[in-house]
Amino acid sequence: MNELTYDRIKDNLEILGMKHTLTIIDNYLEAAIHDKTNVVEVLDYLLSQEAKAKRSRASENQIKMAGFPFRKSLDTFDFDFQPSIDKEQIMELATMRFVENRENVVFLGTPGVGKTHLAVSLGMIAASNRYSTHYFNCHELISILNKAQYENRLEEKLKVLSKYRVLIIDEIGYLPMDIQGANLFFQLITRRYEKNTTIFTSNKAFSAWDEVFSDLTIASAILDRILHHCQVISIKGESYRLKERKELMKEKQKRINTLFNE
Repeated sequence: MNELTYDRIKDNLEILGMKHTLTIIDNYLEAAIHDKTNVVEVLDYLLSQEAKAKRSRASENQIKMAGFPFRKSLDTFDFDFQPSIDKEQIMELATMRFVENRENVVFLGTPGVGKTHLAVSLGMIAASNRYSTHYFNCHELISILNKAQYENRLEEKLKVLSKYRVLIIDEIGYLPMDIQGANLFFQLITRRYEKNTTIFTSNKAFSAWDEVFSDLTIASAILDRILHHCQVISIKGESYRLKERKELMKEKQKRINTLFNE
């Protein structure tokens, strides 16, 4: 291959936006020529690597746009510390069949038991599989809906939020919600009902959701739609944050004891 042809190939790769191929082609072609790899195998390898890189970039973009408060994976979740959780059920959720079936998931439990970790982990998997995904803290979401209503853009905002294949609404019940906020929340849930998947986390039992939404009728209507096609995971265990604090205190006491014994 003469130098002019090779330069033209690289120019065309740049024009076509094949960035990964442009990065690897020098070393790969040198090895391919040395090994006398046939042209079909060369094309197969280069195109496969380019496609793989594009899928990876697309997944990363989805994750970035999802608004996660942090990045967590199921690999880092300590299932041994929370034996009330059925790990097989979580691994089944990780297959994303529940998204295809348009089912909801609700994580219930006291603060610190890992609800948000699990919700974000599933959201990360959904985003990496290129399902449109977005995370919201519940209080933040209500503020956004209130602002949209004030600016006469509620219909537009509800339309956008209803289209996410996976919507995560975190920390329901941590802060009080007035009747207007409850009505706006109900409208969003109604829009998404049986159309797309929503993942919820809450520190309140369902029996207390009438207090969360300031009205028994609205709470009942919201729960009716959420729970119709839903998996509920109730976590009964200690707080990870308390566990970490206890371990930190033990380590600090250990260091103090060591200093006094020297």
